[in-house]
Amino acid sequence: MSQVFSEETHRNLLARIPHCTGREVSDWLRTVDEGPSLFRFEEKVSWLRGEHNLAYGHAKAIIHEYDLRRAARKLL
Repeated sequence: MSQVFSEETHRNLLARIPHCTGREVSDWLRTVDEGPSLFRFEEKVSWLRGEHNLAYGHAKAIIHEYDLRRAARKLL
């Protein structure tokens, strides 16, 4: 079972991603968008970890943010 991060923890992880990975969150979101069409959350996290050697928490935060932004676009 995956961990559930609080909103504060999610924001803290996102803030650290550029320092830890050398890439901006927007770059990672574009990478996910251009990546394989995976359906499940954990599949996306595993793909990011395996393909880009990301830590679990960073990969999870990126996918969570991607899903949040995608859902927000659908509401507009």
